[in-house]
Amino acid sequence: MQLAELKRRLVDLYPSLSDLPPARLDDLLARAQVRSVPAGTVLFDENSPCQAFPMIVEGAVKVLKVAPSGRELQLYRVLAGESCILTTSCILGRALYPARGIAESHTTFVALPPSLFNELVGSHEAFRNYVFGLFAERITELMQLVEAVAFHKLDQRLAALLLGKGRLVRTTHQQLADELGSVREIVSRLLKAFAEQGLVSLAREQIEIVDPAGLRRIAAPA
Repeated sequence: MQLAELKRRLVDLYPSLSDLPPARLDDLLARAQVRSVPAGTVLFDENSPCQAFPMIVEGAVKVLKVAPSGRELQLYRVLAGESCILTTSCILGRALYPARGIAESHTTFVALPPSLFNELVGSHEAFRNYVFGLFAERITELMQLVEAVAFHKLDQRLAALLLGKGRLVRTTHQQLADELGSVREIVSRLLKAFAEQGLVSLAREQIEIVDPAGLRRIAAPA
């Protein structure tokens, strides 16, 4: 990606940078590192120090909590134009990462060193408001995840997850299990039961929502 195109996309995706003087934006990019990584790249892992604040311009990153058994629970995804709250908290608190971040697809991002991130947060109000505004949104999402894991049955959570992905869901049973923090065998049994009830139609790496009203009844809290 050419520098001019990178600058345009960065400002489009992160409008809080739009009122930076051109020279300041050029200095920011000169002090940052532009990285492109393939899908599956581990960008950070548990108990590792935070090396940079990534501003994604293309692709997506999934943030996971991994149990000693190898089971994974997806905490959230970071898309282009968003930021990772664990990275924010690790930089501000000078703490180690408590989770793992993996590139979900081919991902390009501008990596701000911690010193530059702290400088922007301290001196640029629009950027500071963006960072902490998204931080608050992510905390709310994580609280909803905790509530779902603690108080909702797996069939409820699976029904709600499917409803949030549209009529035709292109995914694998393993990917759904990872998002739910469960195992593939249990998710497959639930999907088979949904199919037998006429709620969904199953095909290879594809699930068609046949009866969304029926799934909503399952997803609704008791």
